[in-house]
Amino acid sequence: MRGWIKPKPMSHPVQALSEILSDDMAAMNATILNRMESQVPLVKDLAAYLIASGGKRIRPLLSLATTALYGGDMGRAQNLAACVEFIHTATLLHDDVVDESDERRGQKSANTVFGNQASVLVGDFLFSRSFQIMVEDGSLDVLRILSNASAIIAEGEVMQLTIQGQMDTSLDQYLQVVEAKTAALFSAACEIGPVIAGRTADGDSDGNKNGGNAMASYGMNLGIAFQIADDVLDYTAAHDKLGKTLGDDFREGKLTAPVIFALKNASPEEQKFWQRTLSDNTQNDGDLDQALEILKSHDAFTKAIDLAKTYGEKAHSDLDKAPDHAVKDHLAGLIDFSITRSH
Repeated sequence: MRGWIKPKPMSHPVQALSEILSDDMAAMNATILNRMESQVPLVKDLAAYLIASGGKRIRPLLSLATTALYGGDMGRAQNLAACVEFIHTATLLHDDVVDESDERRGQKSANTVFGNQASVLVGDFLFSRSFQIMVEDGSLDVLRILSNASAIIAEGEVMQLTIQGQMDTSLDQYLQVVEAKTAALFSAACEIGPVIAGRTADGDSDGNKNGGNAMASYGMNLGIAFQIADDVLDYTAAHDKLGKTLGDDFREGKLTAPVIFALKNASPEEQKFWQRTLSDNTQNDGDLDQALEILKSHDAFTKAIDLAKTYGEKAHSDLDKAPDHAVKDHLAGLIDFSITRSH
């Protein structure tokens, strides 16, 4: 297995990719602003609030980077990257309503400021905008890839809801949710890059099946690694860096990778603790601290990160099939950053 070295601050892969693709990112942001225009003031206000909240913009950046990697039309990529960001933002709006979240990206969540109804409806507006952009692009392959991802994300939300608080949740079930809720959009964002460039899963001009399939797999494995690491950070990150309330997954009764690993060899008392806090949803002051101690005692965070690294290694193997380009090393660095990041 490759050595896993935390990226140096000066080689932050997201920043590096954003700088290399700065003109494309600027054009994408202009498209986002333009497409968020509405005659309904509340839509504009909530959209402006979302834009101001920032975010890493990893998913649209992946679309731009993989298009550049395969020499595709960057004008199309700019519009479709905005489409990817709309899908992601819509899912965040819906997620925060379902999870009753109070904070997102270091500020009050949109549903806290504007209410649940407005958040759900503006999320629907953004989904609709994304489909308009897909249709305007004119590619049935792109439409298939992004619309499939949108449906899978919704299924993942429902799947997560059905297993929430279920003490017999398996690691496989957890990973199915991760693949649907997070990794599906990572995969789609990466797959459309070579598709824009004409390098589909059917093979390129040399008969090599190293375009759409390889990048779809890269995005899937990257997304899984990213989410597992994110589930660890929900317990371990500094609040000011995480951008959301620490321990949200615990309060919402979600059995994520660290908890599943801790449950595997839990004592009877620990099993009762998890049953009360996650399944019965009866939580007291100090329970989060106790959960942290139990998780640490079972080395659950290390086991979860090791699992993330196995998917990171798969993503590296996928990327090895891609052509050489200035963005390729940074896409490799993004894998390591996703696993070792502090927020």
